[in-house]
Amino acid sequence: MSENVIIALDVATHQEVSSLLTKIDRKQLYVKVGMELYYQEGPELIKALKNQGHDIFLDLKLHDIPTTVYKAMKGLAKLDVDMVNVHAAGGQKMMRAALEGLDEGTPSGKTRPLCIAVTQLTSTDQALLENDILIHQPLEQVILTYGRKTFEAGLDGVVCSPLEAGKVKEYISKDFLAVTPGIRLKGDDSNDQKRVTTPKQARMLGSDYIVVGRSVTQAPEPSAAYSRVLEEWRNDHE
Repeated sequence: MSENVIIALDVATHQEVSSLLTKIDRKQLYVKVGMELYYQEGPELIKALKNQGHDIFLDLKLHDIPTTVYKAMKGLAKLDVDMVNVHAAGGQKMMRAALEGLDEGTPSGKTRPLCIAVTQLTSTDQALLENDILIHQPLEQVILTYGRKTFEAGLDGVVCSPLEAGKVKEYISKDFLAVTPGIRLKGDDSNDQKRVTTPKQARMLGSDYIVVGRSVTQAPEPSAAYSRVLEEWRNDHE
């Protein structure tokens, strides 16, 4: 296990995945497969990654009527992934349906995937929240309220930025998982994510898992960059 450091495979093809994993050069990783990759390569890629020994966060952010999410999760549970997610904005009935589908679809003798909910994307700031989504509440309060609804629905945790991780735990439960994208090594470009931290800062703020993308996958030496991320994460943990 790579100490809850999840590498985002934000590429489009199985061939690109293989090339990237070769550059990182680790026998086992925790990887995130998102929409771009899954919609093009599908379940066969998931099976291949599992056969190689990797743990998988299948990041599809389901958001639909409860029946549709229930059926989708029932199917995804058969893939033996380790983590899946929904949008908290879909409501508690939808989130409970997601858990029901996962429970029913998980093969006998297996543990169901962790199920977490997206509160707000790390590309969202207060202006976007108000002007585009038409939610006129402070961003932090929206995240905490969505987190509470997620906890009450029985899910395992939320996706949030590291900046909200500790606040989520304080408001909801210390055992409620905070899975945090928006991780950058010092000096890296934040790109389209607006609420970002370093791995060390994320750990100090209360993150249980961090999701790292460009800082590793687009580094000149991905293996060295991954080692640097792990070192920051471990040093604060020890």
